[in-house]
Amino acid sequence: MGTITVKDGTEIFYKDWGTGQPIVFHHGWPLSADDWDEQMMFFLGKGFRVIAYDRRGHGRSSPSPTNNDMDTYADDCAALVKHLDLKAAIHVGHSTGGGEVIRYVAKHGGGGVVSKAATLSAIPPVMVKSEKNPDGVPMEVFDGIRAGVAGNRAQFYTDLPAGPFYGYNRDGAKASEGTKKNWWRQAMLGDMKAQYDCVKTFSETDFTEDLKKIDVPVLVMHGEDDQIVPIGNSALKAVKLLKNGTLKVYPGLPHGIFATNPDVINADLLAFFKS
Repeated sequence: MGTITVKDGTEIFYKDWGTGQPIVFHHGWPLSADDWDEQMMFFLGKGFRVIAYDRRGHGRSSPSPTNNDMDTYADDCAALVKHLDLKAAIHVGHSTGGGEVIRYVAKHGGGGVVSKAATLSAIPPVMVKSEKNPDGVPMEVFDGIRAGVAGNRAQFYTDLPAGPFYGYNRDGAKASEGTKKNWWRQAMLGDMKAQYDCVKTFSETDFTEDLKKIDVPVLVMHGEDDQIVPIGNSALKAVKLLKNGTLKVYPGLPHGIFATNPDVINADLLAFFKS
């Protein structure tokens, strides 16, 4: 575990375990590198070097009152990759972290630093509804998220994992109390202002041109019952824009698929990494 200081003085926390081909994990909003602990242990056991970091203003990285935008997120990742001297890395991102992967690979992924990428329940091409994206998510939804963060954040961060994030609001779902509490723990560790700003970033950033630029293989994984990032406005569109994209759809699975179904997701990621 360590930290680096990027160009605007923000300190980025990261974990770096093992040797072998590196896998860099990018977490979702408003969480931290800890969200990937189960995957990191699994792939560490398979001989990979596993790295995960806390996005600026999230987790143990320093509070970030400004520069909470996707270009800066990608630049922070590039600084970490350079610091660790990573080559032929595989980048894996969930939700907002999936958008971060796409922007990073498109902007900084040349010269052999990236070999493959995978996105899970990811936000690209663009989430918010507009004239260009008429079937997107209405702005009122994101306004509600902002109100929840700025208001009673502790309660909002209790309700989200207990309901749609993991699909625990569906009939017959078996909720994990530990998973819900771990989500809340990670979310409350982050900086409120950075998390608030990130809502605009994950909802309004357009990744269309980024997706078109990427040459490396990308596995696009998405639960069919994702209530946070609807599959029709995300994965089904994103894979068509990629030059070398493969779509993997999981019937009935929710947004937090790698937490609810780690055995399935880990096996599919491993097969992709080895292909």
